Amino acid sequence: MFVRNKELVELLIDKGYKMSCAESCTGGLLASNIVEVPAASQVFDMSFVTYANEAKVLLVDVLEETIKTYGVVSEEVAQEMAIGCAKRAKANIGVGISGIAGPTGATPTKPIGMVCFGFYLNGKTYTYTKQFGNIGRTEVRIASVTFVIDTLLELVKSA
Repeated sequence: MFVRNKELVELLIDKGYKMSCAESCTGGLLASNIVEVPAASQVFDMSFVTYANEAKVLLVDVLEETIKTYGVVSEEVAQEMAIGCAKRAKANIGVGISGIAGPTGATPTKPIGMVCFGFYLNGKTYTYTKQFGNIGRTEVRIASVTFVIDTLLELVKSA
């Protein structure tokens, strides 16, 4: 499905990095595409599907106060997801994804297709928000995973 996932796994192997992810709206699609690559076990030990707020708090240490203050679909929550999953997995890289794939769940300030991303790479964090639009639930999930793979390739290459 994703042509660059093999490139990412090979780059992580070359760098000696391990990665983990905490996924909400993508529901494990990122992890699934990483483990499609035969050598993925060299860089990927565990992942978290944290669809519910409680799962984000319990499994990857997102603070309840962060969710209350910023909302679950926010760069702040995605960042805490990224840091939390990296720490839990003892990984160099953590990715957090939280968004609204649709067709429901939108608010006036958080429309369908809005996805927030957090990246943790060797102690540094990066956050992004993408507006993919109301392109369909599956398409939002695929666009999110594509964005993560492309972004990780850029971040890891420049690290």
